[in-house]
Amino acid sequence: MDNRVLTRLTAATLCLGLAPGVQALEATVEGVEDELAENVRLYLDELEAGQYSPERLKSEVLRRSSEALRVFGYYSPSIRTRFDDPEAPEEVTLVIDPGAPVRIEVLELSVTGDAADDPLFVEAIDDFPLAQGDRLRHAPFDSLRSTLANQALQRGYFDWSFTDRRMEVRPYAQSARLYLALDSGPRYRFGEVTFQGHHIETERLANLATFERGDPYLASQVARLNERLGQTEWFASMSVRPRLERDLERLALPGEASGWWQALDLEGREPAPPAARIEAEALLAANALQRSAEVPIDVTVTPADRHQFEVGLGYATDVGPRIRLSWDQPWVNRYGHGLDHDLYLSGPEQRFSGLYTMPLAHPLRDSYRLQYGLRNKDSEDTRAFESTVEIARHWKFDSDWTAGNNWTFARDWEQSLYLRSTYEDFTQAGVSNEVLLLYPGISWTRTRTRNPAFPTWGDRQLLAFEYSSEAWGSAAEFLRITGDSEWIRMLGDDNRFIGRVGFGSITTDDFADIPPSLRFFTGGDRSLRGYAYESIAPEDEEGDLIGGEQLLTLGLEAQRRVAGKWWLAAFVDTGDAFNDWWPSDLKTGAGLGVRWISSVGPIRFDVAHPFDIEDTFRIHFSIGPEF
Repeated sequence: MDNRVLTRLTAATLCLGLAPGVQALEATVEGVEDELAENVRLYLDELEAGQYSPERLKSEVLRRSSEALRVFGYYSPSIRTRFDDPEAPEEVTLVIDPGAPVRIEVLELSVTGDAADDPLFVEAIDDFPLAQGDRLRHAPFDSLRSTLANQALQRGYFDWSFTDRRMEVRPYAQSARLYLALDSGPRYRFGEVTFQGHHIETERLANLATFERGDPYLASQVARLNERLGQTEWFASMSVRPRLERDLERLALPGEASGWWQALDLEGREPAPPAARIEAEALLAANALQRSAEVPIDVTVTPADRHQFEVGLGYATDVGPRIRLSWDQPWVNRYGHGLDHDLYLSGPEQRFSGLYTMPLAHPLRDSYRLQYGLRNKDSEDTRAFESTVEIARHWKFDSDWTAGNNWTFARDWEQSLYLRSTYEDFTQAGVSNEVLLLYPGISWTRTRTRNPAFPTWGDRQLLAFEYSSEAWGSAAEFLRITGDSEWIRMLGDDNRFIGRVGFGSITTDDFADIPPSLRFFTGGDRSLRGYAYESIAPEDEEGDLIGGEQLLTLGLEAQRRVAGKWWLAAFVDTGDAFNDWWPSDLKTGAGLGVRWISSVGPIRFDVAHPFDIEDTFRIHFSIGPEF
């Protein structure tokens, strides 16, 4: 390389390295206030004075300031500028006299076509905030234009167009004329839904749609179908798209100009006629004559992995280290049946469970479920081995649903009607027994959350009734009722509150034949902090836990963000497991804790003091979302 060129490049690099950082010009606005002043400052934001000469900088400031005022209807302002340093300014003061505003002289807004009777379009026009005589503002006009265009696409007016879209401003007359006319054309309706790439029966997939052929088109219904396909867990990917034939002009054959190289000298013969061509206009016109006002929906899916495995590790003071292994098969046949297996291992409890799900005509809403499992438990004064088989009919209500004249279920509720058989070999407080129970039950559950890993809003409810009778061979007769509810709410961005209540009751004359899995115990990370896991229950004469016939727990926790993902918590828990209809003395624990928000949920560390035993404090540690 030439030495002179190298020297110049080196010098330029040094100059760039020594150049001071470019600083944005800071603006002070006088003469106007509120939204006018704020908009001027916004338009001047990030204006780098060092990029302009003094004269050009002044012109740029005046240009941007004038634009900022125009959007509020001031087209003839008087603006004076004052820079802190004429040569290297860092601040500018603007003294603004906005002048007389432009006012609306003519306002013509209209919608024709099928949308003329559409309530959303009528409402958009009626709610336009400007009227004749008002000061012109650009934002409402631009917003209305965007609203009409978006609603046209969202609601199936695919041939829409603005036949008039003008804002005529006459600054010299201080007047403006606004014209906005939308011709929506016809409203399209849902056509046939076709599925490609699927391994599940078409009829079952079609039942996931919340619309019928011939219903007015709504983009939200298309999105809902895509969401439901994902909720089945049958597919790795989904694409749901309306088939819009708006690119027919691409099929047109363009005319070709003949060049001199294509000319033939044929004496005595007529030249051949040019080849027939189809122009874009002709294709579009022919399609418009044949096209019905229906939009077919094309669904393309790819199957999910048939076998899915997951390993989970955790720790909690209630159970110590724990491991969970799961093997899920989201689909095992063309009917969409699923099979899940789960193995859970911890010090006091080990269990293996399986769930076979048989979706019905509406896969997300109706299903049969066969559940089976084995469990071994060795905790406090409880030794038990349990095997269970359950068959259930399951409903999920994704919209309000009424049964008869008296029962209405809101959306998100799930109902399960089940028959359960349980064999349990147990020793409780030194008393051994073996029982075989057969009992039906019904339960209602609902879980709603925003940001499931660390909910900023959510609630969970559970209510269940179970009945067993010796009349059909069950070893004990009982009526068992359980309920649970938990709420999470935020106050601002940095205050979070959690409340919960739980209750249970079992009515029986055969309490000795009731296995530990159906008796009530409480205490631990998830119920009463300050007490050991399931250490609270009625005791026998020797002080061993025998379990209770009733249960009541209450808890309240307040959390405060201190920095980023770190939160402090204060809590109080109270409750008891007992035999009478009301406890004589509720156990209470209170304390302080720290929360750190991880990708798998909050990591909780609590120090709790129990008020009813000699322990001064107890440490609780757990990982995972509240529910």
